[in-house]
Amino acid sequence: MRWFPGSGLFGSKPTRERDSNHRSAQRPWWVLITTAGVGIILALSAFVVPSQLSNGGYIAEGTEATRTETLLNQRFDAGIPDLVLYVRAQKPTDDPEVMRAGRDFTRRVTEQPGVGQVLSYWTVADRRLVSEDGRAALVTVDLRGDEDAAARRAAGLVPRLTGEQGMFTVTATGPAWVMAQATELSREELIRAELIGAPLAVLVLLFAFGSITAALLPAVVGALAVAGTFAVLQVLATYMPLSVFAFNITTALGFGLAVDYGLFVVSRYREELAVGVTPPDAIETTMRTAGRTVLFSAGTVVVCLAALLLFPLGFLRSLGLAGISVVVLAAAVTRLVLPAMLLVIGRRIDRLDPFASLRRSGRADRSRLWTGLARLATGRPVLAGACAVLFLLALTVPFAHARFGVTDERVLPEKTESHATAARIGDEFPLPWTRTLAVLLLDTDVVDQHDDLDAYARKVSALPTAGEVGTALGTYRDGHRTSGPSTDSLIYITNGSTWLSVIADGPPSADEPLVRELRALPSPGRHFVSGRPARVLDTKNAVLGALPTAAATVVGAVLLLLFLFTGSVLIPVKAVIMGALSLSASFGAMVYVFQDGHLRALVGHFTVTGELETSMPILVFGAAFALSVDYELFLISRIQEEYRRTGDHKEAVVTGLARTGRMITVAAVIFAVALLPLVSSAITLLKLVGCGLALAVLVDATVVRGVLVPSFMQLTGHANWWAPRPLAALHRRIGADRWHHHIGPPTTHAGLPAARDSEPATVQARQAGE
Repeated sequence: MRWFPGSGLFGSKPTRERDSNHRSAQRPWWVLITTAGVGIILALSAFVVPSQLSNGGYIAEGTEATRTETLLNQRFDAGIPDLVLYVRAQKPTDDPEVMRAGRDFTRRVTEQPGVGQVLSYWTVADRRLVSEDGRAALVTVDLRGDEDAAARRAAGLVPRLTGEQGMFTVTATGPAWVMAQATELSREELIRAELIGAPLAVLVLLFAFGSITAALLPAVVGALAVAGTFAVLQVLATYMPLSVFAFNITTALGFGLAVDYGLFVVSRYREELAVGVTPPDAIETTMRTAGRTVLFSAGTVVVCLAALLLFPLGFLRSLGLAGISVVVLAAAVTRLVLPAMLLVIGRRIDRLDPFASLRRSGRADRSRLWTGLARLATGRPVLAGACAVLFLLALTVPFAHARFGVTDERVLPEKTESHATAARIGDEFPLPWTRTLAVLLLDTDVVDQHDDLDAYARKVSALPTAGEVGTALGTYRDGHRTSGPSTDSLIYITNGSTWLSVIADGPPSADEPLVRELRALPSPGRHFVSGRPARVLDTKNAVLGALPTAAATVVGAVLLLLFLFTGSVLIPVKAVIMGALSLSASFGAMVYVFQDGHLRALVGHFTVTGELETSMPILVFGAAFALSVDYELFLISRIQEEYRRTGDHKEAVVTGLARTGRMITVAAVIFAVALLPLVSSAITLLKLVGCGLALAVLVDATVVRGVLVPSFMQLTGHANWWAPRPLAALHRRIGADRWHHHIGPPTTHAGLPAARDSEPATVQARQAGE
């Protein structure tokens, strides 16, 4: 089939791309009316989603700790309590009047619907449940159902049991109440995100485009994508647990990404109109170039987010599905609805420019700042690249001492009831309920194996970081039995099985080593360890075990997609390495701020825990790496277009960056603005995600795309576009150009532009050799 220079088509037959891209532009009003109706329905359906969302998913499923907790609940009605009620009296807890009132309060809690086992000082006489001043006691409550059901029960139960209760003042904490309060707080912040994020993004678009009309188009794309995602979340929530934070995170991620897609398409459309092209032809060229890049970008983001499904955490899996939904919808709206809007608006896209009198004259398609930066980076590539790498490595340094844990009440503001109550219990009570381990002995009979159990309990209590050990035979400490059995000992006994409670007595950093020691210590029969430290350790191990597979999946898929997009071997490898370097810098900043507690005045106050939530870096990696490749695609596509048109590698890099650098920066700023509601969130998890993603995209759009990429491409020269003969042939058959005509001159077998007749023979030979 013959190629006609300047025609943009292979012969006179329309390409498959033209048929598929512009069906929406053939009947634009029909598309827009349909879209408006569907958008209204989707927006209305979104209001019922929050009540169906999950409150947990931060603990790995199917681990030894979670299986052991299930067995403890089934056989002994023991385990980590869902609720802990802090009950403060006006008199000492041993006062007869207080004792009667305490037993009555415990009985009233037991009679509440959905409540399982309830323990209190007034029913089991355990002195560990009494505060050091003797005027407060704890009531532990197990709720029926899984963690989601427990959180929903807690939301209705706690208000009835707290506050002034006769002669008591009662407050609550515990995993179920923490999740219930986090749910309510996230709903309030979702409303704030809708009221703040979108208007700020439109304001940035207005400054970027100048035209109100042009600024509103990407915002409409973002709004439609988010509305569609809300409806998809509603469907997903009926079939699987979906994180309560899915709304907050996907609203920011989806709106920011969809606006970015719309931004690039509208920018290219305006650029085509500026050179005198008619609106229909401008739409065709725009969707063939920027629209094609949107498809590959969406595919890359979907692959990166799909890797979250490989981790055994419900929180990550639900956010992965939610993120995939919003990306697919963002790409679909950009490809199907935006062309129809552009065709209806036509040349009026630049109307309503409130800054026209202030705008400087000059080429609208090229940025002077980015042109100068590109020439500087390509003029002295070694110096520019080295400075960029050193800057990123300096940001990476704090990540070397990163520590990880799982979420607890400290992710909420300090004044929140569950957080404040947990802190008060930690200060006033000798029982560190968050650091208590349970050792389940499935095949050990207390009567028949009395001596073996006694010897085992002594060995457990003799461990360096073990404190008091409770058993059916009594209490042990430092290798000795300190008290004999009592009525409390009955809770450790069932037919043919028993369990031990072990209180960690060392520093918090020694809790996980204690779990390993307990699991390795020989016992009279099979034994299993659970408790919060065991859950944390198992979760970290499960995430670490899934990490290599997830990373290999992402890297392999990104390499393949970028090869199909560019036909190059070097560019995909470069994109992966630079993306990893950029993300490492962001992770280092996350450790410096959220683990070490620096710059809290800048990002807003939060509780410093000395560790990062285990799932958060995984989530930030999936989203930020996808956005890094996203910006790479938009930049490389324009550089490749210029290179195919001119054959001048250096000028192609300069022109490509000059024409896309400003838009990539604006896109990053818009994405960061969309994340502002997360950055300002009172929930530390959301704040961490918002800050991590915002910093990642801003660093990537400026330091990496503005300095590191042009420096690297200048150093590697024409090798950027080289591929071995078999891969070049494969790319011609299945690559992106299989569905798109070449933009510019025909290419050689290796994907390089054929040398122009005016070029010296040495240049032609060099290109052929490379």
